[in-house]
Amino acid sequence: MTEFKSFWKNYVNFSDRTTRRGYWMAYLFLVIATIIVAIISALVHGAETMIGPIFFIWILAITIPSLAISIRRLRDAGKHWAWIFINLVPFIGSIWYLVLLCTPSVEDNGTPVV
Repeated sequence: MTEFKSFWKNYVNFSDRTTRRGYWMAYLFLVIATIIVAIISALVHGAETMIGPIFFIWILAITIPSLAISIRRLRDAGKHWAWIFINLVPFIGSIWYLVLLCTPSVEDNGTPVV
């Protein structure tokens, strides 16, 4: 849960680093929270319109911190922040991006952290 708190505390922090564990734990809690918000939105606005104002506001709220944590994770893996745009390549880009997010952390001098 500390990773999810850190996710919100570093809302617009694009300059630090995020470990693999920190990224994936924050992502797990984010997915769980998104499912809960989607269920609440469906209950309030009807199941046929799950994307109501509540869900839309949630998506807007998590857009910038999600981008920030992804850029921090890429930096921790020793990659440039611009690698986030690999997602724009259909199919292969998403797989490549996932591999980049799963790579081990590196120190500032480029050596892998064990």
